[in-house]
Formats: sequence, C-alpha cells, structure tokens
Amino acid sequence: MSAAAEPRVSVLLPCRDAEPFLPECIASLRVQSERRFEVLALDDGSRDGTGALLHAWAGRDSRVRLVDRAGTGIVAALRRLARAARAPLIARMDADDIARPGRLAAQLRLLADRPHIAACGTGVRYFPRPAAGSGYRRYEAWLNGLTDAASVERDLFVECPIAHPTLMVRRTAFEAAGGYRETGGPEDYDLILRLAAAGYGLANVPEVLHEWRLGAHRLSERSARYGPDAFRHLKVSFLAARLPPDRPLLIWGAGRVGKAFARAWREEGGRFAAFVDLDPRKIGQTIHGAPVIRPDDLPAFPETPARPYVLLAVGTPGARRDIRQALDVMGFEEIEDYRAVA
Repeated sequence: MSAAAEPRVSVLLPCRDAEPFLPECIASLRVQSERRFEVLALDDGSRDGTGALLHAWAGRDSRVRLVDRAGTGIVAALRRLARAARAPLIARMDADDIARPGRLAAQLRLLADRPHIAACGTGVRYFPRPAAGSGYRRYEAWLNGLTDAASVERDLFVECPIAHPTLMVRRTAFEAAGGYRETGGPEDYDLILRLAAAGYGLANVPEVLHEWRLGAHRLSERSARYGPDAFRHLKVSFLAARLPPDRPLLIWGAGRVGKAFARAWREEGGRFAAFVDLDPRKIGQTIHGAPVIRPDDLPAFPETPARPYVLLAVGTPGARRDIRQALDVMGFEEIEDYRAVA
C-alpha cells in the first residue's frame, strides 16, 4: 500500500522502553491479512533502542508514521496519536504484544456486518504461559466468553469487557464519547464505559486473535492507576447513573469483594440497604452500617412497595453463576433487577 492510499484503520502504538519486545510486535503487524492500515507509532521517552527500531521500521514500510512527543505518559501519548489518525476506524496495539495475522481483518468484518456495534475487541491468550496463573486464566476465560453485545453489557461492571490492546472503534463514536481523557485511573475502561453510557454497542470477535504478554514491565502491574481501587471507583461513578433511583439497593456478597465494593460505593456518596450472604456466621451482622440478611429474606426486603435492586459483588464466576440462577428463580431479571459487579 502506498503512503498516499487511504487506510481503513489507524493503529495507535505508543511505545516506551519496548526494545526487547517490539520486533515481535512489528512482525505481527507486517503479516496482517488486512493490508489497508496505517500504524501511528510514538516513542514515549524511551531510554533504550525503541526509537531506533521505530525509525528503521518506518523507513521500510510507508504505512508507518512516527509521531513526535516528549514522554509525558500514556494518556497524552494516546491523545496525540488519535489526533494524527486518518482512518475511519481506530485500533490499539501494545508494543509488547503479538497480533495474530487475521486480527484486523476479523474486526473489520465484524464492524462491517454489525453497524450497531461501535467498538470491538478480540479473544486473547496470555503468554508466556507459565506466567499465567489461575487468576489470569480465569480472567482470560471470562473475557473470551463475552462475544456479543448482550454479554458485554451484562458484565460491563465486572471488569473491562474489551481488552484494550485489542480495541477497534469507529472514529465517529470515539470522538463523540470524548476520546481518551486523563482521570488518574484506567483510561481504557473509562473510554469503554463512556461508549456504553452513550448507548453504543460493544462486542468481541469470538476468536483468540491477540497474544497478551505478561511480565513485571507492564504498566498495569506497576501503576496504581490500574489497581483494584481505581477500577472500583470508576465502576461506581458510572454505575450510579444506571441504577433506578427509587429502589432499595442490596449488595449480594459480604466477603472481600462485596465489602470492598460497598466501601467504594459509600466513598462516592452511594447508599445501600443491606448485604445478602449465604454464610450463617455473617447473617445478622452489621457491615458498613448495613445488616446482613439471608437470600430467603430478599423477596420481602424491605417493607416498601419498591422491589430491591441487587448488585452481585462476588469474586468467582462460579458463585456469580449460582447467584444469577437463584435470582432468576425469584423472578428477578438481569439488568432490570440486578447486575454483576466486582
């Protein structure tokens, strides 16, 4: 493809100290089956050979454009790259990851076939595999199970339902939602939640097309902006606007996850009426100023005309599945009467 040709997608590639991994990333983009793309690459203050690798790549491939900017952080880098993009679709790639050859083509097909979807990701596989412990593998399985708009909406407040390095988004939706913004928290999840709040459909290609590298070098492993507290407070800030204001709120789960979510909810000014839990040792206790009740007490709680709204705040997918089944038996409908959070 010549430099003058119009790309179908602009790939944003911020890089910092990526020399050990960047050659594999570059190689994976060079062999994409979809050829009509541009790569916007930015060296964000690297202290290694990242810049030299990018310059050499740009010299060999006219689809690669280097964007200059001093190193001032990931959000500023992404904003600068997005402003330079020319295509109607914007995609993300991390400099330490590997895109499988069909990734861009599969996402382009999904967005072409499903005009109601504004953004999509793909299935992922963590590597090196020995570093992917049970927690990572549970998250990987959960993420790879979110393949349509309904499942993404259902689990929107569990964790970010689209892996950021796999994101492809329509530029019109990206700009209407405000693009990347600096909040001090996870910029990827913030963008996804704003897209969802604006009514845009979200989905994932039901195929593993991205190799997601693990390691201590990852910003998500080193920065508090990607820590559990930052994610919880972001969820709470968006979730509050989606809940019915006239119904008592209950939190199902008085364990570690439920208590942490309740604390964040209270810190953001939210109120809730009670916890629900199965553990007989917790029934009757007061936690964060709210009583702990049994699931059997839920249909009649509290003594008001409004039916309670339930947040499922548990840590394991198995427990989440069981609670969903119990609520369904009680006649509660997901989204309308309850939501899963974490």
